[in-house]
Amino acid sequence: MVNGVRIDALTPANYVNTLATFLSCGHSHVVHFFAAHPTVEARRDSGYRAILNKGSLNVPDGLPVAWAVRMSGGQTERLAGTEGLHLAATWGVEQGLRHYLYGGTPGTLERLQRQLEKTYPGILIVGAESPPFRAISQEERKASVRRMQESGAQAVWVGLGAPKQDIVASELRAMRAAPVILCVGAAFDFVAGDLKRAPAWMRRVGLEWVHRLAMDPRRLWKRYLVGNSQFVVGVALDRLRGRGRPGAS
Repeated sequence: MVNGVRIDALTPANYVNTLATFLSCGHSHVVHFFAAHPTVEARRDSGYRAILNKGSLNVPDGLPVAWAVRMSGGQTERLAGTEGLHLAATWGVEQGLRHYLYGGTPGTLERLQRQLEKTYPGILIVGAESPPFRAISQEERKASVRRMQESGAQAVWVGLGAPKQDIVASELRAMRAAPVILCVGAAFDFVAGDLKRAPAWMRRVGLEWVHRLAMDPRRLWKRYLVGNSQFVVGVALDRLRGRGRPGAS
């Protein structure tokens, strides 16, 4: 557990195997990718925390999240949402996996789809939808679900940012929009080329947040400068209280 959120043991290989299991079981599943920020939000919001802990697979997107799991005796590897999308796209070409893209602006979606089709010839993208930035009515949500179902989508990728994407994914699962619903945050912007990812060395040592902060300081300063401190304090408190260990509650 990290700030009250369950994080699952993971390697890139068993990530793909787990997706295959989800696709074949007949139910709808949500995959969450966690940087530090959503766990901080979940610590102070029990309703959001409950949504996250109902995830079928909770992946450590941020290296600090993976570190926190390891410090508590768990075993997991970091897998960013961007890599999760690339792995599923590679595997999915061979499997005929049908993808649906939900989130971002119309321009971002167009560039994202074009880049995926260029990088993965034969990828099946059966739908792309840019929802409005305002609150969406239940009828509008149901209409989106109908489009997903009618398209035959097997993997719905949700790029709305946390916590919104996690809440939306929970609603999509309840309406059985697709076998797998994956919350990948800024992966849409990275793959589309709208945002530049941090250099590999920064990602390896857990400093990707510094790069993102430098790119958009006015929007992200509180998330990273305040939120990262809250993340560290929360993890430390849980260790002192004996929480966060495998099997601890």
